[in-house]
Amino acid sequence: MTGLIAQPWWVNLLVLVPPVAYFSWRRNRVPLTLRQLIGSGVFAAAFGFLEAVVVVYFRAAAGLLPGYQGTLSDVIRLSGDFYQQSPGITQFPQSLLTLEVFRETATILMLLSVAFLSSVQSSVRAAVFLWAFAIWDVTYYAALWATVRWPLSLKDPDVLFLIPVPWFSPVWFPLLVSCLAVAAVLLTRATPAKPQ
Repeated sequence: MTGLIAQPWWVNLLVLVPPVAYFSWRRNRVPLTLRQLIGSGVFAAAFGFLEAVVVVYFRAAAGLLPGYQGTLSDVIRLSGDFYQQSPGITQFPQSLLTLEVFRETATILMLLSVAFLSSVQSSVRAAVFLWAFAIWDVTYYAALWATVRWPLSLKDPDVLFLIPVPWFSPVWFPLLVSCLAVAAVLLTRATPAKPQ
């Protein structure tokens, strides 16, 4: 991996998004209500769980998830070793990869929609998007671990996105970016004044 954490190289720049957001919002705090945080957070967590289930179905449909015809405990028992030796994305049928690209596009559009519905202020929209994306991402990995016991380690490699090209990194990298995003939003949040 030429010393970089993620591939392609520019994916590593994502770690700069939360600090840039923090430094741009720290002086003029973002007026986020608790209702906005909870509402977008609940949506993001539910959506993260749904995404994990879709990935399990996707791998099962591609024949790449051993034990998928049994009970969930069979899937958990049999899938941990499989994911450790997971074949590259070139092993997936092209038709399913095309569906995966459409799913990823829909995911980003849904998270952007929540942000746009949350406020008319661009700083609030950006903060809600970061918040929702981060919660979605953390819930996604937690749900995968809860359902199929993957990742076995935070060092396990993962395909993060396929758009415009496949993005690869160890699992800890997107989790770090997500935790930094949550911190940036919470540390720059200002409680909006109540209307008189």
